[in-house]
Amino acid sequence: MAGTRTHVIGLLLGAEEDWPTAFEALLGLVGPITTDDGVTHELTSERLTIEPFDLRQPVRTELVIDRLAHWYYHPREWLKKAALVDGTYLLNSPFTFQSMEKHSAYCALMRMGLKVPRTILVPYKNPVDNVRWAYTSAKYNRPFDLKQIAGNLGYPLYMKPFDGGGWRGVSRIDDEQDLVRAYDESGEMLMHLQATIDYDVFARALSIGPETMVMNFRPDEPMHNRYAVSHGFLSPRAGHETAAISRIVNALFGWEFNSCEMLVKGDEVYPIDYANACPDVAVTSLHYYFPWAIKALVRWSAYCLVTGRRATVDLQTRRYFDIADRDDLNEAGKLDAYLALADEHFETEAYQQWCARHLGHLDAAALEWFKSDDFTRMLRRTVETTYPEHERELFMAHFQGLIGLWVREEESRLAVG
Repeated sequence: MAGTRTHVIGLLLGAEEDWPTAFEALLGLVGPITTDDGVTHELTSERLTIEPFDLRQPVRTELVIDRLAHWYYHPREWLKKAALVDGTYLLNSPFTFQSMEKHSAYCALMRMGLKVPRTILVPYKNPVDNVRWAYTSAKYNRPFDLKQIAGNLGYPLYMKPFDGGGWRGVSRIDDEQDLVRAYDESGEMLMHLQATIDYDVFARALSIGPETMVMNFRPDEPMHNRYAVSHGFLSPRAGHETAAISRIVNALFGWEFNSCEMLVKGDEVYPIDYANACPDVAVTSLHYYFPWAIKALVRWSAYCLVTGRRATVDLQTRRYFDIADRDDLNEAGKLDAYLALADEHFETEAYQQWCARHLGHLDAAALEWFKSDDFTRMLRRTVETTYPEHERELFMAHFQGLIGLWVREEESRLAVG
């Protein structure tokens, strides 16, 4: 029956102001969408607050972009209630995204034959806070030689928490002295030791729904300079594989807003980190890539709501492992088969066609917003809250220059100016 439906997107936020402001502005540019059944869909958003809630209280937000519940448990439990009772669509779901845990993803991708560097999980340095620890440790914990394990992996290597998150507790280990110090400092964190790769490029792929942007990432640089604006920095084969791996791991675990880090040597791609519950989308780090990220987030949110897409409950990982066990496919063939499953999961072809039909105007409208005084004011507020006063004009010029480069390239791509 024809009519109008209003869809509310909830933003569950921490300390961020930049990308939510941009998201709200671009969502306002979408306008009404009328589908073949005659229904007109209007999209709006609200920033969610945290308060006591009745488990039977209806939730009016149909989709939530969550940036908070990976560490704040009260809103995490609200998200679970919203999904189970009210059918709310979640980016990302706390049922499938175990608080940035990397260990499961390592195991799954190894099972699928991808080139995860050799990784060993070692016991806690310090006893866990549990009265049963002493008995269990004395009876069942076997002694081990940490230096021998590290020596077998080879130096340099990395020590990192099994659950990860924001480079917390990550140490480069160059020798036994580094090893002992880092392990002593790990305390009650459960740590991996992971072999390193002599790489050419550190690639970071940000995936939002079926869209992926692979970026040249420089982890040793300050945050404002980590994402290099460079094109063609990977070979065609490595570029295809890095983008594919990011979408494949998201489809495998039911994640929809995630970043994946990979070391690339020639055509060889080595995934090292692909579980980020709260991927970086700040304008002060993504800069040139910021407009793409916000547009992709708007497009995917609009598509999910208007088409009535339902969240995945059953992950069906066996389908991926069946491909891994096939003897008739080589490495490239298996990757393509995994990617076909990922494209099926994200409805990639239907999504692209839907965006072309209903959101064809968004690129030009977004371009005008990123050229506007509204964007400049948002950028200045972000810079003022991020950097000390004596550095603000320097960083304003830095980010305006990078966004200006994106604007000129976007004007050329869209043949406007």
